[in-house]
Amino acid sequence: MPEPWWRAGPQQVHRLEDRVSNLYVERCHIDRDDNAVVLINKARVVHVPAAWLAVLLIGPGSRITHGAVTLLADSGTSLCWVGEHGVRLYASGHGVARGSQLQLRQAWLVTRPKERVAVARRMYDMRFPDEDTSGLTLQQLRGREGTRVRRLYAQHSERTGVPWSKREYKPGHAFAEGDDVNRLLSAANSALYGICHAVITGLGASPALGFVHTGSALSFVLDVADLYKAEFTIPLAFDLAAKGLTSERDARTALRDAVVQGKLLSRVVADIKNLLVADGANLLEEDLGGLWGDGNDVVTGGRNWGSGSDPFDPDGHLDVIPDPSGSTAP
Repeated sequence: MPEPWWRAGPQQVHRLEDRVSNLYVERCHIDRDDNAVVLINKARVVHVPAAWLAVLLIGPGSRITHGAVTLLADSGTSLCWVGEHGVRLYASGHGVARGSQLQLRQAWLVTRPKERVAVARRMYDMRFPDEDTSGLTLQQLRGREGTRVRRLYAQHSERTGVPWSKREYKPGHAFAEGDDVNRLLSAANSALYGICHAVITGLGASPALGFVHTGSALSFVLDVADLYKAEFTIPLAFDLAAKGLTSERDARTALRDAVVQGKLLSRVVADIKNLLVADGANLLEEDLGGLWGDGNDVVTGGRNWGSGSDPFDPDGHLDVIPDPSGSTAP
């Protein structure tokens, strides 16, 4: 039987781009009505077709039913429990990607030195769009990046009149370390990490498999976020400090507005696709329940691959008992 229209099919990197990118909700009850998610608060009731959403960001003061979670999972919609206005990611559920091909591609790239270097180089090239870096080693690129960031700090300090000495960061107590600009940078960067984490999770990539960063469960998150700090968090921190807005909330809300205006979510999707997927590559999985065969072959799952002589399974097949609810899920 064919899959219901609302059940997500094989993974495609661009599927997030085909849907409404995200919906943020807070202080409401989230329920299910047939194939729609129902959002209920004191003011109104809103029905949203589940299959139209890429990511549902669940903010403070919200609660969600089991039925709504089931529908969103079947629709391939990613669930993210986030801070106010979606600027932090606390936990995530099922993503839009129903297959594993993007993560397998990422693992293939990161475990082969030549391919890993090529991806890391592309990340650095994105930061130097007008320069020829083909002759530079990774060590030289890291040095070039450090010089670029120091120059940015100095330029924004001069532009805003906010004094700057050096970057100070203390893991675990990031917002308590350094002067106003350093604390604002830490808060804004933390929010940026949450945004990138949500997109990576929604696409089905691995947050842990980094190309420049390594050893952390968020290595790829750090890689991706570094692509946007020069445009978003660094100027934002100096602008806020110049205005006397120095709280962590000031940084989060200002970044939220900048992300919307700069359409950052769609850019992150496109950049991850360009970094991980070669031009023309097809990441569709023909059989999501397949079994790994010899070499790179995939054989059909859901059957017994014995000789057929087993007295307990004379047909050599595995019987699949229909779901009494009528679902066609495997």
